[in-house]
Formats: sequence, C-alpha cells, structure tokens
Amino acid sequence: MERYCEMSKYKEVYENIKKQIKDGKLKSKDYLKSEADLAIDYSCSVLTVRKALALLESEGYIQKIKGKKSIVLEKGDLKNISLTSIQTFQELNKIKNIDNKTFLLYMTIVLFIIMYSIGIIMFGNKGFQKPQVFLNLFISNAGLIVIATGMTMVIISGGIDISVGSFVALTCMMLAYMMEKGKMSAISSIVIVMVMGLVFGLVQGVLIAYLNIQPFIVTLAGMFFARGMTAIISQEMISIKNEAFLSWANNKITIPIFGIVNKKGATIYPYIYPTVIVAMVILVLMFVLLRYTKFGRSIYAVGGNEQSALLLGLNVKKIKLQVYILNGILCSIGGFLFCLNTCAGFVEQAKGFEMEAIAGSVIGGTLLTGGVGNVFGSLFGVLIKGTIEAFVSFQGTLSSWWTKIIIAVILAFFIILQSILAMSKRGQK
Repeated sequence: MERYCEMSKYKEVYENIKKQIKDGKLKSKDYLKSEADLAIDYSCSVLTVRKALALLESEGYIQKIKGKKSIVLEKGDLKNISLTSIQTFQELNKIKNIDNKTFLLYMTIVLFIIMYSIGIIMFGNKGFQKPQVFLNLFISNAGLIVIATGMTMVIISGGIDISVGSFVALTCMMLAYMMEKGKMSAISSIVIVMVMGLVFGLVQGVLIAYLNIQPFIVTLAGMFFARGMTAIISQEMISIKNEAFLSWANNKITIPIFGIVNKKGATIYPYIYPTVIVAMVILVLMFVLLRYTKFGRSIYAVGGNEQSALLLGLNVKKIKLQVYILNGILCSIGGFLFCLNTCAGFVEQAKGFEMEAIAGSVIGGTLLTGGVGNVFGSLFGVLIKGTIEAFVSFQGTLSSWWTKIIIAVILAFFIILQSILAMSKRGQK
C-alpha cells in the first residue's frame, strides 16, 4: 500500500509541474524550486520528487543543471504524452524543427535510392535494372538482415555484440556436422542450434547485465570461444548433403510478375528463396516488438537513459538479459539462413560478419550511444552494402575490398552526421 501511494504521489508531482509548464505558469528559463522545497510543497519525500523530475527531464520539459536547480526548457509544440506511449526518450525529447531519428532513417533510404539509381544508369546495359538483381540483394543478405536486426536491438539497449560473426560460423559448422557426421535429421539439428543460440545469449547476458562486465569484453570472449569451437569441431569444410536441407535451400519461389522475355522467346520470372521470407517476417516481428510492446519501449528507455529507466521502475538488468537472449536466438536463425545459402560449414565462414551487422545498423540510423534505432533502417543499411557489392560485381575489374572501403567511408559519414546532430540538439537546449 505504501509503495502504491509513493507511485501515485510521484505521478501527481509530475503531472502538476507539467501542467504548470504547459499553462505558462512556469516559463522557459525559469528555475524550479530545489528538490527539498518541492518535497515540502507536495508533502512527499525527496526521492519521489527526484523521480518526477527525472521523467520531466527525459521528456524534455526541464534540464537539471549540476550545482543548480532545474531549469524549464523551451518547448512550443508540447503534446499530452502518457507513460504508456513512451517509445524512446530521444523521441519524447524531439527538437522543434527536426527529429534526428527520422532524419537519419530518411537519409539512409534516400542514399540507397540514389545508389541504386546510379547503378541502373551505369550498368543498365548489363542488366542492373532487372528485378532479379534487386531481389538478389535480399537473397544474398537474408542472414545478415536477421543478424543486423538483433544487433540493432542490442545497440539500442546501449550494448554491443562482436561475437555474432563467429557464432554464425559455429552455427553453420554445427548444422553441417550434425547432419553429415552425426546423421541427424535437419529438423533436430536446427532445434539444437536454436537452443545453443539461446544459451549463448543467456551466458553473455548474465555476464553483462548482472556482473556489470563491459559488453565489448564479454562479446570479444564470445567471439574467440565460438570461432575456436568451430575449429575444434572440424578444420575441414563440411558440405551438407542432407536431402531435406538441400530441398529447402534450392526451393525457388517464383514471383509471377515483372517477367522478362529472353532471346528464345521464353518468359523468365524473378524469384526468391524461403530465406528471404523468413528474414522479412522476423524483421516485421522485431519492428512490432520494438515499437508497440512494453518490452520494446523498455529497450529504448534503458538505452536512452539508464538512470531515468531505473527511476521509472524498470528492471534494467532483466531487460538487458532479455535483449541478449533474443539476440542469441536471432543469431542462430541468421546462421541457419546463412547456411542455407552456403550449404556448408567451415572455420573462416562469416568472418567480419559482426562488423557488417554493426555498419548496417549505424548506417540505418541506430545511435551507438543507445536509445535510438529502427530495424527497417538497418534493412536499408544492409541493402546499401549489397548494392555496393553489386557495383563491384557488375564492374568486373575492381577488387572485392572496394566494398569494405566504400562501406567504411559511408559509415564514417553517418557517425560524423550523428555527432553533428547530437551537438546541434545540445545547442538548442
């Protein structure tokens, strides 16, 4: 009962001060009373006042100044915002003239459209404009799309995971070994690697969330462990010959539109593989989870401001643990999709995959500082990488290393852009 009263009082203080700001009783650049004085005014504890002020700050109504009282911020377009509508603390603290999150997403989409249009102009005579070339971006990167989705969620929560590439290699090797050496069924093998991903994510999550070890260190250890286990299982490439698995891998799904008539007069329709459908379904599910569920909003809250999240009553450690468990499962699924493309397992598989996933997320508008991100932005980040690879392939004489060089330049551009927008945001405060 006491706990309930405390929460009710905190909301009362929050609503009352917010109303005063909206009604103009507290104007921009006005200072609030000290926490102690406010506690006396509202007949509550200083902690209750502090929780209310933390929420007001996270929503952009006030700014706490070290050594001074809180100051009211200018916010001419405030709307009624309920606690249940929180998506990101940055989103709640929108700049009047620009939403940084949306701007970064639009930048990514526009960049992809421009790059693909350039490809059509430059390589139109080689068939770049064909629908199948566009669909190939999804086919060849289905696994990476799922991995980047998981990476986006991890980064939004304020973490990082550099073990995903090695774990994908371990997943492929385990699938190949179990089906070819162990003579296990495809279904059983897939279930085992799914469980393996859950356990892998659980261990990393416990170390990060409950033992407070830096995510980079934990996932670095995970990267070495996964790659080492891959080599222990087999240092030779194991090709998958399981009939059920190969039937899934080779099952083309024809799209009965945009057909092209070849020189022999036959109509050739574009196609995709089941891997693309699985990847897009997972992408949509994670988008819905992040945007429309309490758990998704909590991820944004933890990444945006961990202290404010604690004051709001969120179990930060549990949320971080759940994020890494989910990421582990997504890594297993991504590894499975990657294996369907390669139909083999070998030690050097998916090397550098983690960097591509991080690059796709950042280019897609996910802030490395946490709290802001969109899985659809990460999708376009991955498609940009795929478009660059297509450029190199169609050009014919360029080294494949040009893909990484161009990605590095684009990544640097987006990181600099994020920094500029962050500084402009602080300047407007």
